[in-house]
Amino acid sequence: MKRVLPVLTVLCGIVALWYLASVWLNATWVYDQAARDGRSVTFSQMVVETQSQERPLLPPPHQVGAELWKGLTAQAVTSKRSLVWHGYKTFEATMAGFALGIALGVGLAVAIVYSRTVDRSVMPWAIISQTVPIVALAPMIIVLSSKMGIDSKLVPKAIIAAYLSFFPVLVGMIKGLRSPDAMQLDLMRTWNASGLQNFLVLRLPSSMPYFFASLKVAIAAALVGAIVGELPSGATVGLGARMLQGSQYGRPLDMWAALFAAALLAGVLILIVGQLERLARKRMGAAG
Repeated sequence: MKRVLPVLTVLCGIVALWYLASVWLNATWVYDQAARDGRSVTFSQMVVETQSQERPLLPPPHQVGAELWKGLTAQAVTSKRSLVWHGYKTFEATMAGFALGIALGVGLAVAIVYSRTVDRSVMPWAIISQTVPIVALAPMIIVLSSKMGIDSKLVPKAIIAAYLSFFPVLVGMIKGLRSPDAMQLDLMRTWNASGLQNFLVLRLPSSMPYFFASLKVAIAAALVGAIVGELPSGATVGLGARMLQGSQYGRPLDMWAALFAAALLAGVLILIVGQLERLARKRMGAAG
């Protein structure tokens, strides 16, 4: 209860501020409509009308919740109107990019730790790569993929997701692989351990806490990358496309429902990574 109470307190505060903001931002439309109809509106009537608009500037929480529930349950999960279907398409690109990002991040981290030349030549470029705005890079990746004859819509989204997710893994693994202190490294030399044994017995196990911490950041970044890859004009599949369509066709409730569906998907993915971390720690004999 002590852990849940602070979270609930913050959540209640956010919801209260959200309702106040929805009243404030949606009030203009209510007063404009009243002026056109030649009628007066009391404050209480204004508040009620701001909470039930068809196309509100800022939908209140209950409208977003109802639209989210409708998108998740009102259609078959195979329907292209279902948020479950769109979420699965985003999930596919997220996991493909996440796997690619892990492979790239871990591979570069091992090379950087074991090679000073790679460290000096690759690491600066890896850092610089993260300064390029992904919203500018994503259309270029999609266009280049099309020019190269890649018809799959999954590939460019996976590349964008990998681009965002590899860097947290890279930084975490470098920190983890370098975490053993001089005494531990000297002890391995005393035992005449080979480079591979040094890596498998000492460096790799020592890197696991850093690795899983970076995975929680990377999985969220991969989801963001997949959604950004769905935003270019013409996209019809995925939660990002659903957000874009809601914005273009004046359906803010669709946009907000897709946004919260993406947030739920991110939460589930992070929980899965946390569970994998606990299983790995238990397998390695860690307490807790």
